[in-house]
Amino acid sequence: MTFQEINSKMVRADVVPGQRLFSQRGAMLAHRGDVSFTPNLRGGRGGVMSMIGRRVAGEDAPLMTVEGSGTVFFGHGGHHVQVIHLSGDTLYVEADRLLAFEGTLEQGTVFLGAQGGVMGVVRGQVGGQGLFTTTLSGHGAVAVMAHGGVFGIPVAPGRPVHVDPQAYVAHHGDIRNRLSTALGWRDMVGRGSGEAFQLELSGDGTVYVQASEEKL
Repeated sequence: MTFQEINSKMVRADVVPGQRLFSQRGAMLAHRGDVSFTPNLRGGRGGVMSMIGRRVAGEDAPLMTVEGSGTVFFGHGGHHVQVIHLSGDTLYVEADRLLAFEGTLEQGTVFLGAQGGVMGVVRGQVGGQGLFTTTLSGHGAVAVMAHGGVFGIPVAPGRPVHVDPQAYVAHHGDIRNRLSTALGWRDMVGRGSGEAFQLELSGDGTVYVQASEEKL
């Protein structure tokens, strides 16, 4: 297991020769051993296409490539950290919520509207978040950040979960998402919380929600 939760705001990662990690710039709190940190503009295993997607999404800050032999402690801004393990599926996560992830995972960028039609546009404009989200696929671990703690809600067939878009952190599994509104469009203008609209996730998987609506 690469990542170990030390407490709610810090994870430990063991770095071994021949394997690499990627982390958000500024996420390293301490390290020991022969470990190197270098900027990576190619966006992980996703290569140049992932980099282009991040540029289009306005996420041009490079990731850091972590290599060598030793131990690294990661955390950022005092945010709560949650480790998510993937077993061949795909994690959808806001790029600014990524703390660190294993190099075995392939990174990409997807337009949210591709899954939920107008949902991506509305969420980007009203919710104050981007239209693009990062995908991580394969086998490996991911450490994500959030305000006020993170909890996973199971999504089961016939039992959809409704989430405030600003509380959404990530999801994985065979899940579809769409925007549902509790108010008319005219009433919804200027309202960015779940009182106005909700993100409906249906299918089979898990959605991760933060305890605060505060944006990172």
